[in-house]
Amino acid sequence: MSAGHEIVQHVPDLAMTTDELADAAGLFDAIVCVLTDRISEPVLAAGAAGRLKVVGNIAVGYDNIDTAAARRYGIAICNTPGVLDQSTADLAFLLILAACRRTSDAEADLRAGRWTGWSITDHLGRDVHGAVLGLVGYGRIAREVARRAAAFEMEVLHHARHDTGLPGYVARLEDLLPAVDVLSLHVPLNETTYHLIGRAELERMRRGSVLVNTSRGAVVDETALIEAIEHGTIFGAGLDVYEDEPAINPALLATPHTVLLPHVGSATIETRTQMARLCCEGVNAVLSGRVPENLVT
Repeated sequence: MSAGHEIVQHVPDLAMTTDELADAAGLFDAIVCVLTDRISEPVLAAGAAGRLKVVGNIAVGYDNIDTAAARRYGIAICNTPGVLDQSTADLAFLLILAACRRTSDAEADLRAGRWTGWSITDHLGRDVHGAVLGLVGYGRIAREVARRAAAFEMEVLHHARHDTGLPGYVARLEDLLPAVDVLSLHVPLNETTYHLIGRAELERMRRGSVLVNTSRGAVVDETALIEAIEHGTIFGAGLDVYEDEPAINPALLATPHTVLLPHVGSATIETRTQMARLCCEGVNAVLSGRVPENLVT
């Protein structure tokens, strides 16, 4: 690094166990990690007993880090807000289009040789243009999705914990659900959003509606979602995140009208490079005695 720090790099793309992280944490001034690294209380305790000052997470969400323990031990946390808004919003809107138009079902039939030619009733989906889009959470990414929806002449409603004071705000989630054709989730995972969308919420949605999730998998009760699609309670879903990823529920893989992607919301060369750079800049600021703009508070 230009800052002169010594860098010790773990084998790329191989997650360390809790014990491995705890054994190493106290030896370093900083840890730069990704969302698959569990920076738990034992890891932070071991770091605090040594020289650990800051953890940089190459992600916007930080549910992989015990932030309460970090506060107790005086260890700073940095994340990567802002730089992935556009690419993640692109991916969310891709899922909206693909789930509504059943592109995964259609491609699978084509590749498997099941397509025998054009039919007026073949692979019927739902229109996106002119539909009503509901956004749960209205941060930077959700607002970028809303901006893309405007090009499709979609009506956009949104729900957030606090009144945004903006047109389309719906104070209660239960009122938003039956009012939209597409529901897109943009909330962090915490104790209040775990299974935010469960059986009761899915039953309130329109029968022909589509659910899209690019936030965190556990925001949705996957078992309830599978049942809702199979029973026709909703039309389909587009998912980029899963409850127990990288393990995927086999029943979900077999569920019709679903578009499933392997957590690629920010997966462009440009965006991932910016994320890594911002994370390291935040870590360097903390080590230099400065307060970075991407400090998690």
